Amino acid sequence: MSFRPRRSVLYVPGSNARALDKARDLAADVLIFDLEDAVAPEQKEMARQALAGALARGGYGDCEIVVRINALDTPWFADDLKMAAQVAPDAILAPKVDRAQDVARLAGRMAAAGMKGVALWVMMEQPLAVLNAQEIAQAAARTPLAALV
Repeated sequence: MSFRPRRSVLYVPGSNARALDKARDLAADVLIFDLEDAVAPEQKEMARQALAGALARGGYGDCEIVVRINALDTPWFADDLKMAAQVAPDAILAPKVDRAQDVARLAGRMAAAGMKGVALWVMMEQPLAVLNAQEIAQAAARTPLAALV
């Protein structure tokens, strides 16, 4: 088992071109490129395109690259996942995961998108997720789940 330190994690809004460029010069262990809360609904498509371009250009050094997508039940989820599959980040960060079934659905959608080898991180943001923490964590045995946030 290998261990990768994650001492510093920086969220970068996918809709902010200046932040996407500046992140190349920062010494964070993890860069989480956010397509969810940091991006207004009317900017989702633009942010997706800007992020895809920035990640294709690269230059982020040894930083672990994570893309925070919109939740499964949003109209943006499918397009976010499709874009992420094209840029092949180290991990996908999925918000608002409440139960192990959510993890299984996410893993299935990632597999269908061809995201073999991409880790899944999930955000446990709501009380139900805390109550189901054990079952969510146990989903790691059957899915690419690698981190609880």
